[in-house]
Amino acid sequence: MAVDGESEHLARNNIDSASFSADREAQISDVVATAKRGGWITFPFIAGTIMGMQLSNNGWSANLIVYLIQEFNISSIKAADIANVVNGCTLLFPVVGGIIADSFSGSFTVVSTSTFASLLGIILLTLTASLDSLRPQRCEILGSSCDTPSTAQYTILYGGIALSCIGIGGARFTLSTMGANQFDKPEHQGIFFNWFFIVYYAASVISTTIFVYVEDNVSWTVGFGLCVAANFAAFVIFLLGKRFYRHDKPQGSPFLALARVIVATILKWKVVLSSRTEDYYQENNATINAVPTTLNKNFRFLNRAAFKIEGDIGEDGSIAKPWRLCSVQQVEDLKTLIKLFPLWSSSLMLSITIGVQSSMTVLQALTMDRHLGPHFKIPAGSILVIVFFASSVSLTLIDRLVCPLWQKLTRRTLTPLQKTGVGHIFTVASMIVAALIEKKRLKIAHNHQLQDQLGSIVPMLSVWLFPQLILAGIGEAFYLPGQISLYYEEFPVSLRSTATGMIALILGIGFYLSTALTDIVGDVTTWLPDNINSGKLDNFYWTLAALCAVNFGYYLVCSCLYKYRNVNKGLDGNSGSLGE
Repeated sequence: MAVDGESEHLARNNIDSASFSADREAQISDVVATAKRGGWITFPFIAGTIMGMQLSNNGWSANLIVYLIQEFNISSIKAADIANVVNGCTLLFPVVGGIIADSFSGSFTVVSTSTFASLLGIILLTLTASLDSLRPQRCEILGSSCDTPSTAQYTILYGGIALSCIGIGGARFTLSTMGANQFDKPEHQGIFFNWFFIVYYAASVISTTIFVYVEDNVSWTVGFGLCVAANFAAFVIFLLGKRFYRHDKPQGSPFLALARVIVATILKWKVVLSSRTEDYYQENNATINAVPTTLNKNFRFLNRAAFKIEGDIGEDGSIAKPWRLCSVQQVEDLKTLIKLFPLWSSSLMLSITIGVQSSMTVLQALTMDRHLGPHFKIPAGSILVIVFFASSVSLTLIDRLVCPLWQKLTRRTLTPLQKTGVGHIFTVASMIVAALIEKKRLKIAHNHQLQDQLGSIVPMLSVWLFPQLILAGIGEAFYLPGQISLYYEEFPVSLRSTATGMIALILGIGFYLSTALTDIVGDVTTWLPDNINSGKLDNFYWTLAALCAVNFGYYLVCSCLYKYRNVNKGLDGNSGSLGE
């Protein structure tokens, strides 16, 4: 019996060893397979996806107000309100998509699901344009006699818009994070972000011109049909690249861990901290690039969350009380977010100027001569294509000329903070030029006594608006990729999808604040009447220029005080100072 027991024991050990070896070989195989994925082979799929998604999104959203007024008999004010909600949701939802990607499903699932949701939304919008039963009878002159949409018609319309907003919001910035995750070197990630935005702005130019022209001059059905085709192409292209992508694995909700740090700090507020490293809990974490692993002196009071006291650690060495003890890594992650907040807040003014300029420039264009030659007239809504065009060209020059030249002259790469700072300068310049051009426009309007004639056209070509839009586009080409690179590199690894979504979040907040600011200025001053020829829009631009200049000073202080977290990942050990 003893012999049989020993044989059985040996057999069991052999089975366990074989099982362990098989598991080990499977793990090694997975690591090797993952290592072979990623890199520039994934860029065509990422670029094709964002190209199709942006063609589709801009193709319907840029002309949404006109569609609601002409086809659904909705008043201009209500149509503008709907468009504001659409723009806000499109910009705010990426944060939700980023949180879902980081916490639960990963980037691939979020992007693929969002792209499909957007496709369904565009199909619904196309149906409203093609089927007479899904919209009210068209009314040439809006008034009390016009038919209003029925509940069913509103439901399908808003359902299509909601699905489209959720889709583009969930896909756009999560896709940028997923693309950057395909590269290991920060310089490659920076190049990726530049080219990502080049494709993004190029698609915006095409959709704002060609797609909008088809909708206005051919039919809404054909125009929205082009959006469906572009979205479907994006969905297929993204799925075709699945076997080449390096897939990120969600690590649970990182925000729960951050909340635990705050609670643990409060519960241990009276604890006296130690200077010994071994007194703080170090979790064994195999996450790639998880940095840092030691506590620093910034926001030292938070270190209490990682300080070990009796009863915090179980017999197996794990945390016994999760809300009383956190790892050093979790504490440092929260500190990083706190340090980044001032830089994030300094971008708010940039976002406000985007919202103000996008609306006011269209109003200016409506009062100006928009002809280019004897036969072509620029649609007022398409005037903003100059911003997209300037951004796409500038991004190419920045990637191919400015960055290499800067590196050659200084022997250092152009840091994200430096790029963002240059963007601030161009934004201030854009507001100054806008004020000067508006002053000239008002002078011409007064010379022709047009200030009392609502809807009158000032004999001044709309091409005068191009310089301010070009400067705004150059500014965006610097600060948008700069901010995304900064947040991607500096945010905790577990929050990278959320990091790029923070750009969309601040753009969305800025969009709503720009609307509020415009309303406040219109209420307390006479600068913004219905007839801008009798107002003082130039004073509004001067005010924004001054606010942007003050905000740039605030940004300089924040950037000079900030120290890069990942100094060993290609940033040459530079601090955040713009002068370095």
